[in-house]
Amino acid sequence: MNIANTITLVRISMIPLFLAILLINIPYSNLVAAAVFVIAAGTDGLDGYLARARKEVTNLGKFLDPLADKLLITSAFIYLVELNLVDAWIAIVIVAREFAVTGLRTLAIDRGIVIPANNWGKIKTVLQIIAVVILLLVYDLQLDMRGLSLIRVILYTTVAVTVLSGINYFVKAKEVFVNSE
Repeated sequence: MNIANTITLVRISMIPLFLAILLINIPYSNLVAAAVFVIAAGTDGLDGYLARARKEVTNLGKFLDPLADKLLITSAFIYLVELNLVDAWIAIVIVAREFAVTGLRTLAIDRGIVIPANNWGKIKTVLQIIAVVILLLVYDLQLDMRGLSLIRVILYTTVAVTVLSGINYFVKAKEVFVNSE
């Protein structure tokens, strides 16, 4: 256990806090939850930076870091469906991509192949974070989503990049499927 892994565990522990804040019925709870979400999401870059800078990259960290990201994003999008801010199909696409890439990475590891994060995946994560925060703020400020076409553009761009990043991982990892049983 090192500082980077500890930060990742803190991120995971912030997910129930994020959800609890969303569920309590107080004014501006989504605003507070958005702040917690941003802090949790911000720790993603910090833990990776510290692990590399301190030469403390561990197998536990390689497992926990992407898991923490997926849990945070998945919980947020499922809650946004509950608020009717995101269509269920959007959340399904995002969650399915996360499961698919995780499965691909698991299969690759079994074959001794490491599939590192790439720029598409990083862009996808940033867009997802932006979309979640904007949608939480829109809900708390009681803005009409139908009149906010920029938010729809961001959301659909997020979905498109999510799909493209998933495809990119599978195309670049085609050797995983060569001679597979």
